[in-house]
Amino acid sequence: MIIAGQRLPIVIATRPVDFRRGHDGLAATVQNELGLDPHSGLTVIFRSKRGDRLKILVWDRTGVVLVYKRLEQGSFTWPKVQDGVMRLSRAQFEALFEGLDWRRMMAQKVVPPAAAG
Repeated sequence: MIIAGQRLPIVIATRPVDFRRGHDGLAATVQNELGLDPHSGLTVIFRSKRGDRLKILVWDRTGVVLVYKRLEQGSFTWPKVQDGVMRLSRAQFEALFEGLDWRRMMAQKVVPPAAAG
């Protein structure tokens, strides 16, 4: 799963998938439809058609991990449906996973302090 300090890419497959698919079916989707390597450590988030469920697929160096989450009320905030993937920052991922609007999570550019002189 995603651990503190991990810097691997996190992406959303923007087109909904059939949620009957399991580990192997989603890994095949990552490889064949998205053109990515499901065994690279990449974290891929899949959305349901209704928008209230997500599946997360990640390779943890020993096997494929599949996480499933369903919101009890409301739905997740998703990007526009289109082919391909969209990259998320860790903060955006965490907001999405909590059911928050991840689009409001923007990184701020930090300017290093001037050297004391």
